[in-house]
Order: sequence, then C-alpha cells, then structure tokens
Amino acid sequence: MPEVSCSTRRAGVLQAGPRWYVTESADTMNKHQLFNMDCLHFFKVEDDRRWDTIFADPPDNIGLKYDNYSDNLPTSDYINLLHKWLQLFVERSRCVWFSYNAKWWAQVGRIVTELEAHFGKHIEIKPCVQIHTFGQHNHHDLGNNHRPLIRIKWSSCPLYPDAIRVESWRQKHGDKRADPRGRVPGDVFGFADDNELAMAISDDDVYDFTRVTGNSKQRRKWHKTQLNEGLVERCLKLTTAPGEHVLDPFGGTGTTLRVCKRIDRHCTLVEIDPGYCTQIAAEHEMTHPNRRRWEIP
Repeated sequence: MPEVSCSTRRAGVLQAGPRWYVTESADTMNKHQLFNMDCLHFFKVEDDRRWDTIFADPPDNIGLKYDNYSDNLPTSDYINLLHKWLQLFVERSRCVWFSYNAKWWAQVGRIVTELEAHFGKHIEIKPCVQIHTFGQHNHHDLGNNHRPLIRIKWSSCPLYPDAIRVESWRQKHGDKRADPRGRVPGDVFGFADDNELAMAISDDDVYDFTRVTGNSKQRRKWHKTQLNEGLVERCLKLTTAPGEHVLDPFGGTGTTLRVCKRIDRHCTLVEIDPGYCTQIAAEHEMTHPNRRRWEIP
C-alpha cells in the first residue's frame, strides 16, 4: 500500500485513504445536508464523496423501540454490520470517531484488530471512554456506567490539540508553573462534579459531559437516545479545522449538525427514519430539494 497523505490537494484531488479520489469543490459542499436513507446505501449512492471526519454513534442492538428500525437484530447480523460500518468509515474519511455500547467491546476490538492488520502502519487507533456517574442501575450486578469511544485515523492526518485545551489544575490553583495555554484533555470523557472519581483517574482527565437525560436542555424527546453536544464538539475540534467536512451516518436528533453549525464545520447527516429527518429539518429550517434530501445553503 502506498504512503498516504490527507493534506495533499492537486487539481481537486485529495489523498486521504487507501486510494486517490476526486473531492467536491467548496462551492458545492458549502452547505449542511441531510439524507433520508440507510447509511450503507448512502455510501453506494455517494460513491465519490469523502469526509475529513466521520462521527458515528450507531444503534446499540439492545432492543430499543425506534420508529422505523429494528434494534434487536440477531447477534451475528449486528456484528456483521459493525464490521461493514467500520471498514467503510475508515476507507471514506481521514478520521473516524465510533461510539458504541460496552456490550460489544470484545467484538469491536476484534474488528479493529483486523482493520489494523489490513491497513498496517497507515492507521492509528486511540481508545477513549465516556463515563457516566448517573449510569444504569442494576440490583443484581455492576451497572453499565461507561460507553467506549474509539478513534481511528490515517497516520499522516493532523490533530488540532490547541483547539481543545482546557484550564489545568495548576491554573485553577494559581500554580506559577502552569502552562498559560491550558492543558490538552485526556482520553476519558466524564463528569467534573464527581470529585472523588476525577481524582482517582487523573487531575484533569475528567470533564463535564453529562448524559443527555429527560431533564436536559439538549434533550429531543422524540428520540430514544442522544450524545452530549460537548463530547461531540471536543472530538470534532481535535480532528477537523474550521470549514472542513463532517459526516454523521446515524443522524439521530441532529446533534452533530448542531455542533457543526456552532463551530463552523460543514455537516452531512444520514438518517434512516423519515420522521426523525422531518424533525431535524424543521429545527434547522432546511430546504427540501427532493424526497430524500434536505439542505442549508
């Protein structure tokens, strides 16, 4: 496999994966888009398109009652989907963030190991975790209080750590040794209000990205689940620059679109449920040029 570079542009051609491909011009991509279709079908229809980052938070296959999707597939079928999703996402973007249910950590680990063997030194794997202090209570065993979050990026692609710096412990306590720029956070996305837990993990590695529960201002009650916008924002700021292109293949409530509008990234959402698409489009006053697509010029 030839060496790849995500930053090389020549006459509309960008090298960001296992092959060269043509990118769309800034004029045609200077908008937010929403597509109503299955994401695997979307990748077939939009075969020439690639993205700077894909942020994916797929259904967990734990039996949630979505309106137009079965969240209770046979285990083998769901694992097969996990493999298809991850393989495509890596091939079609320079960086992938993949949030998934801890139930599937072993299966996702095997898939990522296979991808690492296939792509070799050209990709880098960064495991992260989102922790929940207000997690699922279980009277019979340990409750699930975390959600794995894995990042897969092409090794030559940039990160922007200065974009996500936060106030360090030394700054908070007036230590003259403090770096005035602040600190680059660690790989644990959690809760600042749990001081005991924060101290047990690290001085500064735990930050306040609460679960989006029923009383949250972020909550869209017409959907079963959603991630905290702050978590998504930190991920996207680390792996994209302003004006770059983000894909969310499981649009959900449009969390990624809300974040991209706020931080000046171009967003493409794909959502299989037409009702959820209608809700997202109404919230953002999107135009509707055809039956399966909405956009913001």
